[in-house]
Amino acid sequence: MEQPITLILATANAGKAAEIRDLLKDFFIQIKTLSDFGPIPEVEEDGRTFEENAYKKAGHTARILGFPALADDSGLMLEGLAGRPGVHSARYGGKDASDQTRCVSLLEEMKGVANRAAAFECVISLAVPTGAALTYVGRCEGVITEAPKGQNGFGYDPIFYYPPLKKTFAEMTQKEKSRVSHRGKASRELKSEFDKVLIWIKQNMTIPEKWICHGG
Repeated sequence: MEQPITLILATANAGKAAEIRDLLKDFFIQIKTLSDFGPIPEVEEDGRTFEENAYKKAGHTARILGFPALADDSGLMLEGLAGRPGVHSARYGGKDASDQTRCVSLLEEMKGVANRAAAFECVISLAVPTGAALTYVGRCEGVITEAPKGQNGFGYDPIFYYPPLKKTFAEMTQKEKSRVSHRGKASRELKSEFDKVLIWIKQNMTIPEKWICHGG
């Protein structure tokens, strides 16, 4: 009997794992997270792009655990700050800074900046132990507010205003946000071709055939 493909989510975040499990619930796979394994060496997210960091996490996890692994990296880019905080979004304001502190710090830095155009970007990487990987990208454009608005979401959601819905991400319901967000777009792109992804995984996880040489 065919066994489901095991896919490792390169995260211990229960909320993120729940989202991916729900997204891929109709496919014949078994999803595990880093919490299902013992400690593994951490990977340094020192890439210059979201794609580099997502691949580093996915590839690192796949090589160590021996299963295909999925990871994402995302952040906020502001035109008025030459693309910052970008790949440093999660560490902006200090490693231990809270979401509220990061939002306040960013608004302080934006004082007097006329160009408040911004974009969230998310890159999902799915890698196999051999190093091969697939990449999915989602982007959402908006504007940075003058002050936080809304109580939902996390991160920079209270200061990211999405003009088509006339709301910040933090003022949206989860359903509204998932429909337009960078992560939602990247995730739906992955789901839309996941049947092909499963074939790709099987092809790239194939164990090489062993040849027996009989000497004469």
